[in-house]
Amino acid sequence: MKKLFFISLLLSYSFPASAELNIFACEPEWAALSQELGGDDVVVYSATTGLQDPHYIQARPSLIAKARKADLLVCTGAELEVGWLPLLQSKSANPMIQNGADGYFMATDYVSLLNKPTHIDRSQGDVHSAGNPHIQTDPHQILKVGEALTLRLQQLDMNRKAAYQQRWSDFKQRWRSAIVKWEKQAEPLINMPIVTQHDNWVYMIDWLHLNRVANMESKPGVPPTINDLNTVVNTLATSPAKAIIYAAYQPSKASDWLADKTGVSKVSLPYTVGGDASTTDLFSLFDNTLMLLLKAQK
Repeated sequence: MKKLFFISLLLSYSFPASAELNIFACEPEWAALSQELGGDDVVVYSATTGLQDPHYIQARPSLIAKARKADLLVCTGAELEVGWLPLLQSKSANPMIQNGADGYFMATDYVSLLNKPTHIDRSQGDVHSAGNPHIQTDPHQILKVGEALTLRLQQLDMNRKAAYQQRWSDFKQRWRSAIVKWEKQAEPLINMPIVTQHDNWVYMIDWLHLNRVANMESKPGVPPTINDLNTVVNTLATSPAKAIIYAAYQPSKASDWLADKTGVSKVSLPYTVGGDASTTDLFSLFDNTLMLLLKAQK
């Protein structure tokens, strides 16, 4: 009897049925989605906040330590994290999160990307060869990623397959209902003329059928020069805009200058979860984004 007890105890330590899946998310939107789909069966860590530029993160020791323990890496991909993620993978020496491993998940692998360049050279600025990676500004893209991520969670944690499926079904129903609501609310925004500070809104523009009359950066990722800004001023003289859009994580200096020069209102959008105090999950991300755009449209 004692022998059976000790064998049972040993097995319980070797195969902990209650152990959560450790998820390392590169951005807050994927941390939020992972939590929606994983619930109490996962522990989620976000490498960045809504007030950080995901292009420029340092692979500091605390991030390496988190990555070393991860069962699943959930990131945007399409070269968004190219400046820091490969180093993080290498330093962590975690086989689960290396390229091609079961624990390596890039959201952009599961959607069609916009703005795929036909030619790339250094003179063009920070151009992503696979296409524009900023997919989280369109809720339809998040739905596609959610379906793929659910399958990956089930693959890594077969014992909880039914639980992941149930959460996905619940999230999908709530998310589709929210999209219907958001698209109804956004009808007044169709063809709304805007200026953007950086080329990270193409999916939102495509989704809401906005009219971007100008982008401040003449080269992606390169801060606009005074000549760039004066070119936008000249454009707005003949094609007026309702709002100047920039992300909460971005310095507002260029938008401030343009707003002062033209009188066009500037609008800081959360861009991702945590971009402002009231954007605490994926649903409030789109609630607040639309609220700010509709306010600027009036």
